[in-house]
Amino acid sequence: MKHLLVNANNVLPFFGSFAVALLACASLFLMGAVHQVQGQETNAKKTVVLVHGAFADGSSWEKIIPFLQKQGLNVVAVQNPLSSLADDVAAAKRAIEAAPGEVILVGHSWGGAVITQAGVDPKVSALVYVAAYAPNKNQSTNESQKDYPKQGWLNAINVDSGGFVTLKPQTVADFFAQDLPAAQTSIMAATQGPSAAKCFDEKITETAWSSKPSWYIVASNDRMIPPDLERALAKKINAKTTVLPTSHVPMLSKPKEVADVILAAAGIAKK
Repeated sequence: MKHLLVNANNVLPFFGSFAVALLACASLFLMGAVHQVQGQETNAKKTVVLVHGAFADGSSWEKIIPFLQKQGLNVVAVQNPLSSLADDVAAAKRAIEAAPGEVILVGHSWGGAVITQAGVDPKVSALVYVAAYAPNKNQSTNESQKDYPKQGWLNAINVDSGGFVTLKPQTVADFFAQDLPAAQTSIMAATQGPSAAKCFDEKITETAWSSKPSWYIVASNDRMIPPDLERALAKKINAKTTVLPTSHVPMLSKPKEVADVILAAAGIAKK
């Protein structure tokens, strides 16, 4: 029975070493947890302001928002009135003013014109253009594309008595979001914001991309804005460019890839 006897002098050092190791592991875990919280607090000082385009509303960013919030970023999706360039810029400026910390300003389509004008705010640290216009100073979005072929969707729109334009459901399915399922495009058609036709003739007076770092996502299968125009705009503004094989709405058909670009603009590495 000798082998069953335990020598206290041997056991105590063992448990003492075990306790030290356990405490060391706990310390490392807590340090990691504190580092993670500190990282989230740092990200929380940054706000991504998302500016939708024509024929859309803030819900067009619904697949992007969770990716950004997961990284601890504040996120605001602006609801553009789509009644004039000035009105949309004012809506973006209100969101920028209310945002805590620096702002990463993101614009889709017509929203690119809006962020070009509103992005001169000193709180804006970066611009992200998603299949978007980026006009020159004293240039409208219509003028920026005059040298490119007229797009087919222009022949399949509705214009009301007040000069507001909407896309027909079939136009949304065929031109706006041809890579999305019909169930989704029908909702997009129902929730779209009517856009004042005059918006596209209103001239930009300031160009944020002249002084702010910019990122650009080219939608290579875009049927609303010519992809060649998008490439030219990305080159003109010296943007870090990503090309995605999508329709006009890459944020809905390739949300993770779009979110990764926005995170890069916010200085957050991909995970």
